[in-house]
Amino acid sequence: MRRYVPCLGWCGLVVAALVCAAVVAAQEGGFVSLFDGKNLDAWKIPEGDNGHWKIVEGVIDYDGKSEAQGEKSLWTKESFRNFVLKVDWRFTREPVKMQRAVILPSGDQDGNKTEEVLDAGDSGIYLRGTSVAQINIWCWPVGSGEVWGYRTDGNQPAEVRRACTPLVRADNPPGQWNTFEVTMRGDRLTVKLNGKLVIDNAQLPGVPAEGAIALQHHGDPIQFRNIQIKKLPD
Repeated sequence: MRRYVPCLGWCGLVVAALVCAAVVAAQEGGFVSLFDGKNLDAWKIPEGDNGHWKIVEGVIDYDGKSEAQGEKSLWTKESFRNFVLKVDWRFTREPVKMQRAVILPSGDQDGNKTEEVLDAGDSGIYLRGTSVAQINIWCWPVGSGEVWGYRTDGNQPAEVRRACTPLVRADNPPGQWNTFEVTMRGDRLTVKLNGKLVIDNAQLPGVPAEGAIALQHHGDPIQFRNIQIKKLPD
């Protein structure tokens, strides 16, 4: 299947310039770049990946086909406690119409109700070294930013599951860039997507106090860029 990428090839120099500008701005705001558009030195490339996590014209380009036998996601080498994380992402697969479940504000599925969406894939960002604390990236009606491992856990209190369900669907259409701003302090998580608050100070009971961050392998092609982090005091 062809890659659904709006602008690759001729605009490489423009992309590189924008990445450099973003790195400078991040440093001025107290952020440190986890990806400078040039290398993956801050990340652990899965053993046996065979080049599927790669850099293409200043962005991390993943085709969803890692050949690693074990862990296929891309994890940071460093662990983090409290932080603000910024990351741009976009799907690159041509979207197709699909029926996806409707999720209520409570975090419960609305019976068997579905809604037609343009679906281009699924991915996410793991926090504190665990896939349970996953900020979901997908095309479901509820929108990206939800915390799958907590929202779908029936053993969690109702208020936890509700808080881990997006307040609004703030995703841009498939193929366009989106921006997460993720704040993790203690066991509390706040997520903004494209400037809109989607997760507001949600509690993640039992989340590790420290751990690495990962870009999730889910078998779908996706790109990431402008990954920046600022450590917060304990």
